[in-house]
Amino acid sequence: MVTVLDTRNGAAAGTAEVRHPEKQRNPDTPILRKPSWIRVKAPGSPVYQETRRIMRDNNLNTVCEEAGCPNIGECWSKKHATMMIMGDICTRACAFCNVRTGLPDALDPSEPENVARAVAKLGLQHVVVTSVDRDDLSDGGAAHFASVIAAIRKRSPGTTIEVLTPDFLRKDGALEKVVEATPDVFNHNLETVPSLYLTIRPGSRYFHSLRLLQRAKELDPALFTKSGIMVGLGEERNAVLQVMDDLRSANVDFVTIGQYLQPTRKHAAVERFVTPEEFKAYEQVAYGKGFLLVSATPLTRSSYHAGDDFARLRAARTDALAR
Repeated sequence: MVTVLDTRNGAAAGTAEVRHPEKQRNPDTPILRKPSWIRVKAPGSPVYQETRRIMRDNNLNTVCEEAGCPNIGECWSKKHATMMIMGDICTRACAFCNVRTGLPDALDPSEPENVARAVAKLGLQHVVVTSVDRDDLSDGGAAHFASVIAAIRKRSPGTTIEVLTPDFLRKDGALEKVVEATPDVFNHNLETVPSLYLTIRPGSRYFHSLRLLQRAKELDPALFTKSGIMVGLGEERNAVLQVMDDLRSANVDFVTIGQYLQPTRKHAAVERFVTPEEFKAYEQVAYGKGFLLVSATPLTRSSYHAGDDFARLRAARTDALAR
C-alpha cells in the first residue's frame, strides 16, 4: 500500500501533521506500479469494522494500521489484529518503515489489561504482540512486554502468544525479562541483508540482532524462534541465502520472506518486484537448510497467518523429534 501524502491526523480536529518529518529532505523516489500478484481487495467488511472498533474501544495501536500492511482487509475480516504496544511513535527512523519517528509518550500502565481485554473480545487462539522501538527506556520496554504477556495469560490462558520485539540494543537484561515471561514464539526480524543495513536499518546492528535470536533460544530451548526479511530492496540472491545460513546457525526455527512495499515517496524505493516463482525457490532452499517452517510469498508479513503457522510449526517440531 502506498501513502501518496506523508501525513497523519493531528491532535486538533481537522488538522494534519507530517508523519515522517525526518524524511522530508529525502529526494522523492519513484513508486513502481504493483504487479497483479501484489494487489489486494480494499478492506471494509462488517467483521473488519468490528475488529477496528475493538481496537479503538481499548485505546490500542496496531502494526496493521501503522505500517500500512496490505493484508489488513483479510486479517481483520477474521478478527486477527497484531497489537503494537508502547505507543505509535518509534525512536528509530528505518528507511522502509511507515511507523512515525519522534519522542514517544510515557508508557500507558493500563495497556497490558487493554490488550488482554481485546484479545479475549476478539476470541484469539493465537496473538502477535509487537512494539515500536523504545530506546528512551532503560530496558527498551522489556518489562512492559512481560506485563502484556502476563495479562493475556491471566485473561485468556488458552491463547498462545507470539512476541515480535525490537533489538534491545544496549539494554542489558532486557531479553531475559521477555523470555522469562514465557511467550510461545520469540520473533525478531533481521529485515534485510547485512550490506543494506546502513541505508535501510541504520539504527540497528545485524550481528546484534542475530545474537539476540540465538540468545533467546539459549535461554529457553523449548521456545520457538522466528525472523524475517524483506526482498526487493536491491539485495543479491546469494546474500539472502547467507542470511538463511546465519539464522540456522542461530538455531532459528521459522523464517519469513516477503516483498518490500514502499510506504511513501520519501521512503526507500522498491528496486524490483520479486516474482512468485522466486519466492517459491527461496522457500525450497530454506527448507533444505533445515528450517522447521518457511513462509516465502510476495504478501508474507511477520504476523500474516501467524495462528495457522504456529500450529504447523508445533507439528513440524513434533515430527522432527519423532524421527
